[in-house]
Amino acid sequence: MSAVAAAPRVTAGPLTSRAARRLVHLLPLLAVLALLAVPPPGGAGDGSGTGTLADAASGVLVLWAFGSALRAGSRPLTPFAAGLFALAGVGIAVAATGAGEVSDALPGMARYLQIFVLVPVSVLLLVRDRHDFRVVTGALVALALFEGGVGVHQYLTVTGASYMGEDIRAVGTFGASDIMGMATVVAYGVVGAVGLALAPGARTPEPGVRVGRGVWAWGARRPLALACAAVLPLPLALSFSRGAWIATAVACGVLLLLSGVRRALLIVVAGAALAVVLVGGVGAGTALLQERLSSITQVTDAPDQSVTDRYTLWSAAVGMWRESPVTGVGLKGFPAHRDSHAPLALSSGSDTAGAGAAFHRQPLLSPHNMYLLVLSEQGLVGVCTLVAGWGALVVCAVRRLYVAGRAGAGDIDCALVATGLLVWLLVDFFYGDIGGPSTVLTAVVLGLAAWWAVGLREVPDGGRGLGR
Repeated sequence: MSAVAAAPRVTAGPLTSRAARRLVHLLPLLAVLALLAVPPPGGAGDGSGTGTLADAASGVLVLWAFGSALRAGSRPLTPFAAGLFALAGVGIAVAATGAGEVSDALPGMARYLQIFVLVPVSVLLLVRDRHDFRVVTGALVALALFEGGVGVHQYLTVTGASYMGEDIRAVGTFGASDIMGMATVVAYGVVGAVGLALAPGARTPEPGVRVGRGVWAWGARRPLALACAAVLPLPLALSFSRGAWIATAVACGVLLLLSGVRRALLIVVAGAALAVVLVGGVGAGTALLQERLSSITQVTDAPDQSVTDRYTLWSAAVGMWRESPVTGVGLKGFPAHRDSHAPLALSSGSDTAGAGAAFHRQPLLSPHNMYLLVLSEQGLVGVCTLVAGWGALVVCAVRRLYVAGRAGAGDIDCALVATGLLVWLLVDFFYGDIGGPSTVLTAVVLGLAAWWAVGLREVPDGGRGLGR
């Protein structure tokens, strides 16, 4: 037999078609991420509402996921995961019964169930293995690159949201009414890219994966992730969002420590050098940006009006809880009880303008702290059912990461990404809450974290790991 005749035949067609078929079940989830880039109704954000195409797509996602689970006829969730989300749903229903008006209770309950129960469970059902997880993470990073690119363009062309009299605040496609939208998306992209970049490479291709796909998976993923992690901090800085900065720094710091102290020190030094180049070399360090950064340490000595408003809103939330400690004032009850509990230092609202929207006085209808929002509207019942569930996810995620690391499992990158996203979210909840067009992304992130923390797992190689 000749050498030519003995050579193996390479067929890329079946591999490509099989990979495409594997993504079909993820299409509703990927559609939600893609539609987040569509500007909200009414243009670039005029504060007219929070219903978006992404919210509508999340409804399709829920129907698709639960329908697929019913057709499969198998147990889709672990008992612990089912109990965790069921308990959150019960707490939300109890809080809805305490709302002052039915018109507030029903939309509030639907929104909370969407963000904290239905969509996360749907993501948990659709993400079947680590390959699916990486696909969704890649889509999240791609969304962050797109929104970040729009944000940098807004800053350079002075077409962003108004900040200190100039239309330079990067808000992406979310508009001036959701100034945290782009910052949240980009921050998730940073954390996702850092998690993928920090994971150790595979010495051999993954089981059941052809060499060509394995070379791409391990050979190209880390350089691409490193490049994204180096680029995305710039639009994050131009968002002027102090809460997003703090949450990103904490989440990335946790991931660095989990990946090794020595590596963490080296990357911190490299990151500091990169920050010097970005801030001093390409003009990212304007006086306004430096002033915003320094204001983080002035929240007690000389707080600006936005910080003063936040303190007064927090005080109002605590006052509501003291009035109704067990069940709170009911879902959507914070705006109605705000004025009777807030100090006189609270302003009437915040000014929004720019990014294609006219000047608008946006009322302050939440405490801008998710924990205090739950405490004031749902009381101790909400804390024990909802917030405690988030804490359980953190504990389970870190525990599984530790076990997977010791076993040398091949899904450490998924573990780092899931843990980092969860840490970012829970830190950011100290400075923000749900609301706005980007809120559905919170549900997707919770679902990804739940897949790693409490999802069904198969232990390969005779019990040597946790990856699927």
